[in-house]
Amino acid sequence: MTGGTSHLLPQLLIDAGNSRVKWAMVAADGAQIAAGALAHEASESPERSAQWSAQWSRLPAPGGAWLSNVAGAAVAARIAALVDAQWPRLPLTAVRASERQCGVINSYATPHALGSDRWAGMIGARAAFPGEHLLIATFGTATTLEALRADGLFVGGLIAPGWSLMMRSLGEHTAQLPTLDAHAARGLLEAGGTPDAARRGPFFATDTPRSLSAGCTLAQAGLVERTWRDLQDEWQVPVRLVVGGGAADEVASALKVPHTRHDSLVLSGLALIASERGA
Repeated sequence: MTGGTSHLLPQLLIDAGNSRVKWAMVAADGAQIAAGALAHEASESPERSAQWSAQWSRLPAPGGAWLSNVAGAAVAARIAALVDAQWPRLPLTAVRASERQCGVINSYATPHALGSDRWAGMIGARAAFPGEHLLIATFGTATTLEALRADGLFVGGLIAPGWSLMMRSLGEHTAQLPTLDAHAARGLLEAGGTPDAARRGPFFATDTPRSLSAGCTLAQAGLVERTWRDLQDEWQVPVRLVVGGGAADEVASALKVPHTRHDSLVLSGLALIASERGA
């Protein structure tokens, strides 16, 4: 990615989370050309992997690929093989958090220990909401919170079990509680509650599965609301709450504080990192 005209070509961006892989191809000006997503189980299937390759075969050859991976070495190797099969010898850069990049300053005691998804997400968020103080809440396998000041300083964050992981943990470690997956829990939230449930979010339930799904949803919402209020009290300025991730619909339905939805912060951050490296 150094020299030549590679920085003028499209870039392939890949966000490998713990549950699924999202990708996008963007033009040199940042405009999105195409995007897709694949669950890890599907990416292990030759048939589904072939479908992914078929989607890529219709795209222009990129100048480079940029990967944020928090799913481990096996996933990284599988993605690298898919990329190389489609575009042999294409430069693939695994992004890592650093002390400073794209206007964001990392306050982690060990900067590289910060997850690449959280780092790229903050870079994407600062660009999406310039000049604003932010609390970024991502509801994935884990729920993560990042406090990002308007000057780009990441002051720190929180990590908690995600909505689905919280429900699964209760089911696996208690004798009488069911193990709910996200699909089943979403159905319970949609079917249960009081007439104004959509406005108020999940409320007290009268059976165990709904009690579990609603309780875990409110636990997520309570964590975010408490953090947002504490941050505003400490900074004495308005803080925009930005939410995203696979369980954002469910948790956002229970939030009673203002919030903004953004589902592509990591990919947006990867695009900015690619642009800065290319320049």
